[in-house]
Amino acid sequence: MNDPDPQRFRSLMLADEPGFEDVLTCVFSIQPHESRTYLALLERPNSTTEELARTTGRDRSNVSRSLATLREKGLASRRRHLLDGGGHVYRHEPTPLSEAKALMHRTLDEWCAYVHGRIDEFGE
Repeated sequence: MNDPDPQRFRSLMLADEPGFEDVLTCVFSIQPHESRTYLALLERPNSTTEELARTTGRDRSNVSRSLATLREKGLASRRRHLLDGGGHVYRHEPTPLSEAKALMHRTLDEWCAYVHGRIDEFGE
């Protein structure tokens, strides 16, 4: 289960109008730059790490780590693409937004059920 970050959850609750990036960051307990990487990937599916690094203005190794986190959280996938001249490159795909939203709902519902259970245990 992805565990929403309680501190970020509190900040999210206190925000006047949290943006999608804020909610994504909180629910999946990821860093803001990882949320931005997901959003960039939504705009540029089938991208390589190098292409996303240029798009986001971040170092290739940092983008690579962000993509690994996104894959771990179920927000991205990658596939090996063979190059004509030999070798290969990985191309990354975002989890479609509709699926990501459904995953966010499930994750938050699971977390809320856990918290409700903890509340019920108090005083026993």
